[in-house]
Amino acid sequence: MRGRRGRGRRLQGAAAAEAAAPDAARQEGNTGGTGGSAGSKADGPRPDASKADASKPGASKAPAAQHLIRTASLAVEVDRVAPAADRVRAVVAAAGGRVESETTERVDDRYDSAHLVLRVPQERYDGVLAGLAGTGKVLSRQAEAQDVTDQVVDVESRIASQRASVARVRALMDRAERLADVVTLEGELSRRQADLEALLARQSSLEDRTSLATITLDLREKERVTVEDEVTDDSRPAVGDAFEGGWDALVAVVAWTLVVLAALAPWLAAALAGYAVWRWVLRPRRAARSVTAPVPVPAAVPGQPARRNAAGLPLPDGEPDEAAPAP
Repeated sequence: MRGRRGRGRRLQGAAAAEAAAPDAARQEGNTGGTGGSAGSKADGPRPDASKADASKPGASKAPAAQHLIRTASLAVEVDRVAPAADRVRAVVAAAGGRVESETTERVDDRYDSAHLVLRVPQERYDGVLAGLAGTGKVLSRQAEAQDVTDQVVDVESRIASQRASVARVRALMDRAERLADVVTLEGELSRRQADLEALLARQSSLEDRTSLATITLDLREKERVTVEDEVTDDSRPAVGDAFEGGWDALVAVVAWTLVVLAALAPWLAAALAGYAVWRWVLRPRRAARSVTAPVPVPAAVPGQPARRNAAGLPLPDGEPDEAAPAP
């Protein structure tokens, strides 16, 4: 019984050491520290063959492979977007890559444009860029390469340390007999497994970004010249522009004419009414007034010349002859 209690106390002490490890030790997935150092003292030295081999005299450390994240942005002017996009897909597929996203839209109902995000293997990166540039006229090009070798090596080292730490906690749980020890170790195991999963996700992201380069491609059509945009050699407007201008002028003249007529309509109506009154009412009365009664002409005496005045007009009866002498 005493041996069993002593074993339980040792496990409790080891569990307490694991649970009471410094924050830097429990967060080794984020800081790259030596998490689980207390567990190492309890369970023995941590297996790290690579460091042990490197510490031996005469041992040579192999250089780490270079890991690069390559990105590029390319803008190309093409005659037609659809055939150019088909050619881009063929180039990417031949290189073993893929089209991650594609967006095509029509700009101002004048020309089409396409935005593609391409992922291609690093070893085919330069060849794919050359093939994409051959689809049309290159308007802009930008390429970048980021060295993340240190990050990759650091994440790999931290993953190895975190896996060893998880294994030590599991070993302690297998030897734990008291419920309190099991609960404490389970909480510590959950935290360390979460850190390990975060490191594995970061490693997967780095592997994807370093194995496949990312190329952003913009395809733009040439702006088509319409009839409205055509200009003759001597910089005069085209026939379409002249016809449109003449039609607009005609419509404007007709519209202003109608406006003027509408403004003058009351005056024209009053003038027409006045003319009608003068033509059919006043004028006939005036003409009737100007007509006088005819003067009776005296009948001539046979054998006697008719008397006439100085003007040669016949004199009426009873009027003395101006040429006759007074009695």
